[in-house]
Amino acid sequence: MAGEDRTVRARLAATGELFDGYHPQMRAVHRRNGDGLAQITAELVGWPGFAAVGRDGSGAAFTIAQHDIAAPALMRQNLELLRRAVAEGDAESTGLAYLEDRIRAFEGRVQCYGTQLGWDDAGTFRVWPAVEDASTVDERRAQLGLPPLQEHLSRAVEGMPIRERTRSAEDLERHRREAEAFARSVGWQ
Repeated sequence: MAGEDRTVRARLAATGELFDGYHPQMRAVHRRNGDGLAQITAELVGWPGFAAVGRDGSGAAFTIAQHDIAAPALMRQNLELLRRAVAEGDAESTGLAYLEDRIRAFEGRVQCYGTQLGWDDAGTFRVWPAVEDASTVDERRAQLGLPPLQEHLSRAVEGMPIRERTRSAEDLERHRREAEAFARSVGWQ
């Protein structure tokens, strides 16, 4: 499932389609995989952790949970399952930070770890939405094994096509309208 996610994502990124809203092909993959992960967590009665599926399998489960943005209830459920697995040492703590922040971002709240990125009001790609208590974010990140925030942002920007690093006011407005409409349509807000 995670392999299919990467393949479709790479194909859409290569054509530039990935960066223009939530592509229907990507959404279909994410939902199908999310439903598959829900079956796995039900069978295991918990998160697919290291003991059950190994490090690679647990990492793949995180990727699937993180990308299933059209299913808020499942995403929240997966966060709780992952939280328990991390507490038991059965899953990577870095995934917990990403999933927590992704949910907060979709709910319209500030982030805790600064893992989610987007375009600010000036159209510059950066940590978006804002992070709570920015003066201690690197400490929180370090506790979960994440690099400093600026390093995270620099890596992300380096991997982006130059044309995607900034957005015009008009493009940013359209992007935000579409993102808000999507969030409302699936129940985030």
